[in-house]
Amino acid sequence: MGPPRAARRHLSLGPATRNGLLGLKETMALEVFDYRNDIRNVFVSPQIRSRFLRMEPGTVADRHSHDLGHEIFLILRGKARFEISGEVAELSPGQMCVARVDEPHQVSVIGDEAMTMYLSVTPHIQPTHTGRDEDGERKPTHFLPSSSYDQEESRIPIDESIDHFVDLAESVATMAQNAAEEARMAGARLSRALGSRNNETADRQREILWFGVYRTFDKLFEMAEQWNKLSPRAGTRG
Repeated sequence: MGPPRAARRHLSLGPATRNGLLGLKETMALEVFDYRNDIRNVFVSPQIRSRFLRMEPGTVADRHSHDLGHEIFLILRGKARFEISGEVAELSPGQMCVARVDEPHQVSVIGDEAMTMYLSVTPHIQPTHTGRDEDGERKPTHFLPSSSYDQEESRIPIDESIDHFVDLAESVATMAQNAAEEARMAGARLSRALGSRNNETADRQREILWFGVYRTFDKLFEMAEQWNKLSPRAGTRG
């Protein structure tokens, strides 16, 4: 029997806005997770996937990399050996390391004690893992079902899901094009303002540039969320 589970707290945080730009956003309850009990993916979104992972003594994970994501590992209990891009380190509780985009990595448990760690991959875009052989060469691409990440499988008809993804992809393109046109004009004004040390105008033009970045990424992540739901269903899964 493990330590008692921490009570999950649900606090009303009140309505939230994104800098007041797009109006009210959904209010979410504050949920607390405990690495001694919540051994699973605890938060999954296109921006980040976070989980607690327990590995038994003698376990060696498959070598892989991430095409788009950086992965952070934080050891909470036990010890682990990490091999990342040919370099090796042994980590104990309280220590962390990072596998960057395209860096092949593999973790194994050291000693007779099970190892528990926190890990996160950001962003979380299917297919999240690229298998690697002993020489570090890429294996064929495999898409895993959403359930592999403790997410429900989409029940929307596949043709409808494809159409939705295409619509979002077109929206991203339009949003990025509009942002680029605004950036061209605002960028010129920003350069003049900085040259004349007009901070008020510079701040205003910087805000215009930021708004374009914000809107583009917001729409891009919306497309990514649809992609994560669609892609595992759009062919074979490994």
